[in-house]
Amino acid sequence: MSTEPGTTPAPAPAPGLSHSPAPAHGSRIHGCLLGGALGDSLGYAVEFDSISAIRARFGPAGLQDFSALDAASPFSDDTQMTLYTADGLLEALEWANDGVSADINACLWLAYLRWLGTQGVAVPASAPVQPPRWIDGQDVLKNRRAPGNACLSGLATGEMGTVKRPVNPESKGCGTVMRSAPFGLIPHLEPETVYKLSSDAASLTHGHPAARQSAGVFSLVIHALATGRGLREAAESALGQLRGGVLRRDEGPDADVVARLEAALRLAGDRPGSGDWLSPEDLVRELGEGWVAEEALAVALYAVLATAPGTGTETATGAGAAEAHFRAAIAVAVNHSGDSDSTASIAGNILGAYYGEQCLPAGWLAALEAPEVIRGMASRLAAVTGS
Repeated sequence: MSTEPGTTPAPAPAPGLSHSPAPAHGSRIHGCLLGGALGDSLGYAVEFDSISAIRARFGPAGLQDFSALDAASPFSDDTQMTLYTADGLLEALEWANDGVSADINACLWLAYLRWLGTQGVAVPASAPVQPPRWIDGQDVLKNRRAPGNACLSGLATGEMGTVKRPVNPESKGCGTVMRSAPFGLIPHLEPETVYKLSSDAASLTHGHPAARQSAGVFSLVIHALATGRGLREAAESALGQLRGGVLRRDEGPDADVVARLEAALRLAGDRPGSGDWLSPEDLVRELGEGWVAEEALAVALYAVLATAPGTGTETATGAGAAEAHFRAAIAVAVNHSGDSDSTASIAGNILGAYYGEQCLPAGWLAALEAPEVIRGMASRLAAVTGS
């Protein structure tokens, strides 16, 4: 482990004696979706840049704040697909609330096919056509923002991929993880159900076990946080469930997924909240650049856990500490030679689900593209889940 002067932000303040009450579930939904969009947007500004290029442009500390950007940084395909995931779940829940059973993965596939149409890719004639929904009327979501190749090619086949009959069987890109936070936001589900929903949806575009297992673990982390568990506890619980309990009988944990997540937990546990964090160079050397699923999740988990102001299950000490933690974690997740928007998006999802909206910097929200669209989806998901 090494650090370089000026490459990491100041640590979040240490926790005091009092703790904020647990956020309401609706605040967790809003926090998760908005937090992910903030991380995505800041990271998207440097997604394809090396850490050397980032430092040359923004100084030794790298990109720390939206105010450092010459122009607005829009969100990317990560936020687009997260919102379409939420809409697929929303449709299934709307059917359920009307007393009609729906194929949840089919609802998600239809949502992703509608997203595909916004990317300038023809939806195959063999694929079913669905009437437009509220999300499809949001023009801001119709921009092409560096979508993942496997997401595009998997959907463009017109075939509904499954675990047993995958499309892109060797694809393990992070396009599965970065869109999977909403599965963890549905209340009253058992972890096994959360994992299955997430991993089944991952199989719509990516066939490699690491891609669906990473997505499922990420959704389990969000689910644990949304039910009040602490950050490290949620991560350890999700990894433990991957090792035993949520996988199909004929499937074992992917060795790369386990190794990367174990490394993230170990490295973050050395000196959490101390500011003595991995340098950007060591971060990618130890955990990867984040272009594949397990690496993106590992980098995001490290960023969240290493910058945490304390341990335990409490929601740390008020809005000031929560915001400082959010800023510190996003800075770690953004500033490296890798998939900065995805790693920061995942980190933002995690902290938003943990703290609720209180952790989100007001200045960042003011700079965020189309926050009303993200809030609109969050409000719809909160309403249909009784939150």
